Order: sequence, then C-alpha cells, then structure tokens
Amino acid sequence: MIETSSFMIDTKEVSEETKEVAKLELRESPENVAEGLKQLRLLLATDSSIKYDTDDEFLMKFLRPCKFYAESAYDLMKRIADFRAKYASLFEDLLPEDEKETFLNYDMLNILINRDQKGRRVLLCTTGGNWNPSKVSTDQILKMLYILHLAALLEPETQVRGIVVIMDLKDLGMKQVRAFTPSFAKKLTSFIQEALPLRLKELHMVNNPVVFKFAWKIVKPFINEKFSNRIHFHQKDMESLHKFLDPDILPEDYGGNHPKLDYSGKDWYPAVEDYLPFYKKWNSCGRKA
Repeated sequence: MIETSSFMIDTKEVSEETKEVAKLELRESPENVAEGLKQLRLLLATDSSIKYDTDDEFLMKFLRPCKFYAESAYDLMKRIADFRAKYASLFEDLLPEDEKETFLNYDMLNILINRDQKGRRVLLCTTGGNWNPSKVSTDQILKMLYILHLAALLEPETQVRGIVVIMDLKDLGMKQVRAFTPSFAKKLTSFIQEALPLRLKELHMVNNPVVFKFAWKIVKPFINEKFSNRIHFHQKDMESLHKFLDPDILPEDYGGNHPKLDYSGKDWYPAVEDYLPFYKKWNSCGRKA
C-alpha cells in the first residue's frame, strides 16, 4: 500500500544538483535571474491588455522554460492568455473541483510517485479501451490535463527538470478513435505547443494498436517539427521504451522494476486540491476584458 505522503506536490526549492542543471540548460544564474525578472516586469508594465501577478516566484514559472530571456517569457505569457481567452468556455475560472468526479471515478490520468532517472515528472495518460468517451468527454480530458499541468508548475524541480508523458493506448478501439476529432486535436496541440509553460521533454506512445493510425492521421497535421521530434512510438515493445526511461523508475506495467500500479489520479487529487489559492491566482491572470 502506497503511503498517503507519497502523493504530494513538491514545492521545495531546487536541490544543489538541479541548480547545476538549471545553470547549464537554462542559463540560470543570479545575474540572469535578476535581469530576467527586471525586464519581464517592464514588459508587463507597458502592456495594458494582459494582467499577471509579478512576484518573483510567479514570474520564475515563465522565465525558466524560456531560459531567462524576458522577451520569450513575455511572448509565452501572451500565448497562454490568448489560449485561455480563445477557449474560455473550458478554462475560464477552472478549478480542480470542477473535474473532481472525473479524477475520482475514472482512472485516466496518473503521475508516477517517483521521478525518472533525469529527475523529470512522469505523467501517465491511459486513453485506450478504459476510456469511455460517452462518460468522459475530450473537453474533460483537456481540463484535467490543464489542472495537472498547473500542479506541476508549482514544483521548482519540475520547472527545471521538465516532464515526460507516457500515453498508454491499450485496447484502443474505434469508439475512442472517433472521439479524436480535428477540433480536439487542435485544442490539445495548441495547448502543448503554444501555451504550456513546462519543459515537455518526451511523449511515449505504448500499446498503440493498428487502429491508432486513424487517430494519428487526424492529430499529425497539427504537430510542429519540434514536438514531432519528441514523440516516440513503442507499440508493445517495452525494451524500446527503456531506451528512454530506465526500468528502475517504471512500474511492472511497463516492464519496470517497481510493483504494478496500485494508485491513480484519485490518490493525487487531494494534493492538487490543497493548492486552491494558486488556481484562483492563475484564474485572475490573462487577457483583460
């Protein structure tokens, strides 16, 4: 039985090892941090069309994925505001409680309690035969992903190290494929490619059956080259997956050395709910009316 304490959002400052990673990969130094914060505040102060909190901790969430280039962070913040405005019916005032029942009753999104060998968070998306689109819509999946990405954004370690996604498509059938509409594909890829303030390092497709090719035909036209290079297809070949993710960090479900998964998003939900003030703060940001 997994201890409840395993399901926690890690808001501690980065470790000494991660500080070195931040320095090498993100240009993170006292000088660059100070200059990035200063310049980003100036850019935000001169733009009356968007509103964002400007405390150091909040702005770091945008500066880190942009390697402390203030102009790039500012562009990211504008894209996020535009994305939320465009899909306001989904994301305006979105709170964890809005999808509580989905998290508790449908095992579709999960997070490994341990990080991978590179210190990255591992998100599991099981959207194969276990997904009933008549019970959980694609919009609900998007909202759950949005809620979880904000939880990850709270973690300084994850801001630096990034995230990896395993999409498990076991028993995917035409019922699920038909739910992969162009509209859903556009919203999902727009989020990932334009409005995600996290370092998405890899996306691994496992147990993808032959029928997945029909869904992929719909999604592929929306994927840019940068994201395409980070997507890997493994079918049922877990040794192929292990070239990227060490078996020592994976559960038995994916040929790993950890026990089979006996926890789900249901176990993570209380940890997410604990940070309701941050979700409300996030909702107060974006395009001004």
